[in-house]
Amino acid sequence: MRLLIIEDDREASSYLCKAFREAGHVADTADDGLDGYALAREGTYDVLVVDRMLPKLDGLSLIRSLREQGVETPVLILSALGQVDDRVKGLKAGGDDYLPKPYAFSELMARIEVLARRRGGGSSAEATSYRVGDLELDRLSHRVTRAGQEIPLQPREFRLLEYLMRHAGQVVTRTMLLEHVWDYHFDPQTNVIDVHVSRLRAKVDKGFERPMIHTVRGAGYMVRAGGEA
Repeated sequence: MRLLIIEDDREASSYLCKAFREAGHVADTADDGLDGYALAREGTYDVLVVDRMLPKLDGLSLIRSLREQGVETPVLILSALGQVDDRVKGLKAGGDDYLPKPYAFSELMARIEVLARRRGGGSSAEATSYRVGDLELDRLSHRVTRAGQEIPLQPREFRLLEYLMRHAGQVVTRTMLLEHVWDYHFDPQTNVIDVHVSRLRAKVDKGFERPMIHTVRGAGYMVRAGGEA
């Protein structure tokens, strides 16, 4: 998921950003309402995490403005104000969920995943697991196995494999990987993709007769069961 955290407490924002990235997601931050509003309007996010008390533009006004502009990105409101009236005001302003502080990160993450699934819409919601041949990936438990053998992956490696498996049997270009796994909308002219694919291939294919991760020369990469590289 691609998330935007709008929070003026930089320590709290940094903690959330780090936790989301460790979970394999992309997280951007803004520390005031105006910057947050601009990013939310211009960026494509799966969920916005908005603190209610923000400088320059408060959280509820920010959400109302986004809704007036037709931005329908799900919003989770964080606030130290946790009374029923406070929660009602937040939901009426256009928020989709309201979580009082202090909170457990596990609950915050679960609520965000629910909002993202709702946005996907019923039967078209994104799958929670993928299987290609004897390779399996579970998005909820962050577990990858091949022929029943667990394969430990770093968060970025997990996201890379997840994206490749989501498009199994299709060529995935470098541009697609840069935009969806690294969140780059330009080519940074580095070998970051090659390095990560090489590491991933060493973990997923090493010790197995048939490779799963294939390089398609001049085009990109593909995950498929069997066949020649």
